Amino acid sequence: MPKLILSMDGLVLKEIVLTKERTSIGRKPVNDIQIDNLSISGQHAVITHILGDAFLEDLNSTNGTYVNGQPVKKHVLHNNDVIELGKYRIKYQSDASTQGTSATELVDTAALKPFDAGTLDPVEPLPADMSTADTTLPPTPEHAETSSIGHLLEHVGVIQVLNGANTGQELELSKSVTTLGKPGHQVAVITRREQGYFITHVEGKVYPSVNGKQLDAQARKLKDHDIIEIAGVKMEFFLRP
Repeated sequence: MPKLILSMDGLVLKEIVLTKERTSIGRKPVNDIQIDNLSISGQHAVITHILGDAFLEDLNSTNGTYVNGQPVKKHVLHNNDVIELGKYRIKYQSDASTQGTSATELVDTAALKPFDAGTLDPVEPLPADMSTADTTLPPTPEHAETSSIGHLLEHVGVIQVLNGANTGQELELSKSVTTLGKPGHQVAVITRREQGYFITHVEGKVYPSVNGKQLDAQARKLKDHDIIEIAGVKMEFFLRP
């Protein structure tokens, strides 16, 4: 399991194994990792752990959160990244058994290619013009019937681009975690779990939307024919037999 190593001035204070999906860090006792120091905000930051991948988010702390010396608001953690909170350091170490074999794949929504039965290479360069169309897509009913777990296991999720120069292009969500968006602007992850497909915001001040409704900090389960908008690109999620 991935773990965090908390230290100060080179002295290791604690090791924490990431067994929960959400691990909070802050000065208040309610946090999973409490750091009783005035330089640390009451609720300073949170680490979300999804299927072997970890995402750090600063919770509008007073003194900020740094990774490897750079200030961050949201950050995808990599093995041996060092999180800096005041004088404290938290080293992130991923599970050694999965290093180099992560199922996470960064897919820039401006670089999708048409789906076919062969190998899908989502980072092949395509025209950079991703200007959005003016047409507003009708949202899927919020309370539409969801598929059963058995049904989801027999079907693979697919996203299809609905606007811009790459309209009609598709990406099959066959990996455990697929990361979509534009790094530094807006990034979200779609995870494939036993219960279905879930979308979670990772990076960017503006959250992606599903059926015209902006996501919050929690993962949202996707339904067949949901309309997702990430970094100005509208996509339809559907299940393919």
